[in-house]
Amino acid sequence: MGFNLNGCKVALIGTGNIGKAFYKILKGFGCMVMAFDPYPDPSLAEEGLVYASLEEVIGDADIVSLHCPLSDENHHMINHITLKLFKPGAMLINTSRGGLIATQDVIDALKSGRLGYLGLDVYEQESQLFFQNLSEDVIQDDLISRLISFPNVLITSHQGFFTKEAMQQIATTTFANADAFNAGLTLVNEVSI
Repeated sequence: MGFNLNGCKVALIGTGNIGKAFYKILKGFGCMVMAFDPYPDPSLAEEGLVYASLEEVIGDADIVSLHCPLSDENHHMINHITLKLFKPGAMLINTSRGGLIATQDVIDALKSGRLGYLGLDVYEQESQLFFQNLSEDVIQDDLISRLISFPNVLITSHQGFFTKEAMQQIATTTFANADAFNAGLTLVNEVSI
């Protein structure tokens, strides 16, 4: 059995473009939202979004939703330590990067009831499992096999980006980046390593 979103406290982890859009959806459902992001969005703060530390944001949230890139700093940010801070029975949603979650720790939290629900569109070892037909193969990944066995877990195969509009935007951005690089212009989407 599910629950109503209206009145739920949601911890929004990451407020980039997708997190920002999700925040607006959550507001429309009447959710109370707090956010954690190392780079808070001033426009969202002006709209009333409260930013706080990761620990403060997830502490009493009914739903924790991840919307951030994967980096060395946040690899396995959801782990046995942070899961202890979750409200018992809380929902965790990850549509960002599989490596944000320590999978075995999440399995333990599901088994104990600390975590009540889990929704994944990403998985740390997804390249070996998603985007190919494995219907006649024995899955060698014991962690995903265990996750699939839970009735309160929903896993999709990294489909969040797979719409006509998103693919068009990806292509447009990619070509704009290539054109800017060739012309020696500043790259708006440059990634620093």
